[in-house]
Amino acid sequence: MSFLVLIILMGALYAFMIVPQQRKMKAHNALLNSLQEGDVVVTSAGIYGAVVEIEADVVWLEVAPDIELKILRSAIADRVEHSDDPRDSHDEEFDDEDLDDGDFDDGDSDDEAGR
Repeated sequence: MSFLVLIILMGALYAFMIVPQQRKMKAHNALLNSLQEGDVVVTSAGIYGAVVEIEADVVWLEVAPDIELKILRSAIADRVEHSDDPRDSHDEEFDDEDLDDGDFDDGDSDDEAGR
């Protein structure tokens, strides 16, 4: 009887932990194999960039105009279909004029009330 319970527990462990991880690995490998120049991706470190060049295990990402990073292909976490960057959701560019020049307390004042 206890042997049957052990077999059932092993089957449950396999079904709930190993199979989903294998699916995730297959999906990630399919993503890496389908990368093309021009794809916008995000790395596992959270860096967004456009694929400029693909070598064997290395991908060159353009993260800003004329700034490219050399990363491992396996460091790419996902392809970005739409922009997840909140700055891209605005219709107008951010200007220095948008900054509020009002009172700012950085906590370093010599004010007696702050002590």
